[in-house]
Amino acid sequence: MGINAKRLTATVVGLGMAGTLAACGSSDGGQESGDSTTVTLVSHDSWAASKDVIAAFEKQSGYKVRVLKDGDAGQAVNKAILTKDNPQGDVLFGVDNTLLSRALDNGLFQPYEAKGSERIKPEYRADQEQHRVTPVDTGDICVNYDKKYFADRDLQPPRSFDDLIKPAYKNLLVTENASSSSPGLGFLLGTAAKYGDDGWEGYWKKLKANGVKVVDGWEQAYNEEFSGSSSGKKAKGDRPLVVSYASSPPAEVLYAEPKPTAAPTGVAEGTCFRQVEYAGLLSNARNTEGGKALLDFLIGKRFQEDMPLNMFVYPVTEGAQVPPEFVKYGPQAKDPETMDPAKIADRRDPWIKSWTSLVLK
Repeated sequence: MGINAKRLTATVVGLGMAGTLAACGSSDGGQESGDSTTVTLVSHDSWAASKDVIAAFEKQSGYKVRVLKDGDAGQAVNKAILTKDNPQGDVLFGVDNTLLSRALDNGLFQPYEAKGSERIKPEYRADQEQHRVTPVDTGDICVNYDKKYFADRDLQPPRSFDDLIKPAYKNLLVTENASSSSPGLGFLLGTAAKYGDDGWEGYWKKLKANGVKVVDGWEQAYNEEFSGSSSGKKAKGDRPLVVSYASSPPAEVLYAEPKPTAAPTGVAEGTCFRQVEYAGLLSNARNTEGGKALLDFLIGKRFQEDMPLNMFVYPVTEGAQVPPEFVKYGPQAKDPETMDPAKIADRRDPWIKSWTSLVLK
């Protein structure tokens, strides 16, 4: 979803990347000048698209695509801000609703209303007056659980935020650092949306007392600490609850060999926070026309329908179809927590500061 070790397991990312065009360039300078035939996309590490889909864009537009991956979404946004006067590329993909205001406040993007924007579902639109960003995908940050762990102990897995502070789930949950990780921040925002300005700190005190473990990022949480991960590591973690994505279970199924008939992990639907990812034309992009063409393509039907099985996210445009196997193993949460981007902008940094003091010290 950005934001940031994105939603896929390390295994899934590796397998997904094998079928994508991802020409990574140097990360220590601006993009080369004078090349009007190449459009450079800067993204987080989980960018993925099918070769034939990228080839279709290149044939249709006349531009070659160069992809520069810059770590997780938080790292990519921060680096783009630091290099905005001499950007590494033309388009930045992967800034999400938890970090959007940081990008906009720093003048990262120039206005452009992508062709086909009228097909984007209204609930995912943002910055509608200036059109500095274009919504591209959506997904849910949720607690995932290891089905076998709970079945072996005849224990019902948690279903809600309230469940996570019950004694039955003591020392079972691992989450990511809200100051350095997109899913960690999304989980914090989900609790703030659920319990309000006056209640979220009290909730986290209870969660801390119930043994929540905090690690730096998603990959460590999911692939090292979570007992339900099929990351290929010989030694699995001992925590059967992890903050991840609603789309993690289908990834566990679709990239497993042999493929199981059911996902080995589940989602606690009462713990979900809706994430939306955006792309934008960088303010000092050298190939603005190529960048505009790429933004148009990202919300086109072909790319939107290619995303679910590559980046494990949902499309944001009306009429884009989702593969049935993706829906079967990773349905969107029916009633996720959400938050107005303006409130995120106003409260995010103070909340992170308070959370850090409360949980990590």
